[in-house]
Amino acid sequence: MLHAMDLTKRYGDVTALHGFTLDVRPGEIVGLVGHNGAGKTTFLDIVCGLVRADSGTVTIDGRTPRVARGKLGVAPQHIALYPGATAREHLVLYGRLAGLRRAALTAGIREAAEAMLLTELLDRRTGLLSGGQQRRVQAAIALVHRPGLLLLDEPTAGADPQTRQSLLTVVRDRAAAGAAVVYTTHYLPELAELDATLAVAKGGRIIARGTSGELLRDLTDEVRVQTDDEEIRMRTTDPASTLVELLSATRSPVRGIDIRKASLDDLYRSLA
Repeated sequence: MLHAMDLTKRYGDVTALHGFTLDVRPGEIVGLVGHNGAGKTTFLDIVCGLVRADSGTVTIDGRTPRVARGKLGVAPQHIALYPGATAREHLVLYGRLAGLRRAALTAGIREAAEAMLLTELLDRRTGLLSGGQQRRVQAAIALVHRPGLLLLDEPTAGADPQTRQSLLTVVRDRAAAGAAVVYTTHYLPELAELDATLAVAKGGRIIARGTSGELLRDLTDEVRVQTDDEEIRMRTTDPASTLVELLSATRSPVRGIDIRKASLDDLYRSLA
């Protein structure tokens, strides 16, 4: 569905992308992670056709971003709504821009509103909605025309738990129906919940790509034992055996035990 090859983009002396390559298959959710400045948003802007790469190629279902714009659903990082317009008016506008008409438009609005818990809010001006409700409207705009490719840039930043769970549910459902999803986030546990494959960005390029299991395979867990006298921490690939060894060697009363599994945070630190 999405094929990006060797993208470069410079803004004056700043290189935002430097050989950025990423493929996303239909039905796949890709968690695009990286620190600020890694190139994630610039990449999404190029895929949307808002920015032109200096070199490299991007195709969506075999077509350029401008030609394939109707296949895209985009939820940008920052709220981008018209405060004087209602949620329904937003969905009508963006649905029509994507080519929906009459019954298809009505069905798309109903489905997106139900998925994002907006049915009771459709005729309220978005400027009067809470931050979490505005996030839901923005996500519904990306979903209204059932696009083949979803680009979600920090879609739950600052969102309430209800909004976050609604979005994760609909993302899983759309991927199961065949949509390709690029999901950037700093909330790494979301990617585990979505069962996403990972693409780790640094310095304007992808430095690691694979499933969380593949990328976490060589990372160690941490065993912690708290006694009256001290806290003992040890990194290990076999936490059960390590815990038995620590308890056998500890003479002070044990007050607490914790096994911290290797996380996506550990993965990023190990790579970047």
